[in-house]
Amino acid sequence: MSATRTNYWAELGLDVALGLLLVAEGWRRHAGGPLVALLALGLGLFAFSFIEYFFHRWMFHTRVPLFEQGHRTHHEQPLGYDSLPFFLPAAVLLVLAGVFALIMPTGFALLMAGAITFGYVVYGLSHFIIHHVRFKQPLLRRWAGAHHVHHYHPGSNFGVTTPLWDVLLGTRYVRQPRKS
Repeated sequence: MSATRTNYWAELGLDVALGLLLVAEGWRRHAGGPLVALLALGLGLFAFSFIEYFFHRWMFHTRVPLFEQGHRTHHEQPLGYDSLPFFLPAAVLLVLAGVFALIMPTGFALLMAGAITFGYVVYGLSHFIIHHVRFKQPLLRRWAGAHHVHHYHPGSNFGVTTPLWDVLLGTRYVRQPRKS
């Protein structure tokens, strides 16, 4: 884990560059039409939404030290810059793109991996913004509030970018009526 601003923003820059590279190369190699390309991008974003939920629920909230320690630090200091070493997510995303390219057409695989990469970028920015910005607009306040609830009820609201998997898997926080 790293707690420096430099590492945090270097990771963001590297991930954006990787996402652009994957999407551009995927588009260049893609043999299908635009609808198939959009399908690859949509599947990648959908897959990322589950990846986000999976890691947050079953990896970060476990007793696996590699994941749990850094995430616990985030719960203790939510305004910190705790993140993985800047190169690690990009390396994992490149391996994922390679695995995809082994089992599906290369262009489709790269587009899908690029969308997963951008899902990760959006997740990272969303999470940062949720903790560093105080929203006035009601919809944004509710969106940010759902994640803030997770910090007080860590067994719920694992999705940062979407509540989809929390709703489907029954981990969406439901306010309990006050006892009189």
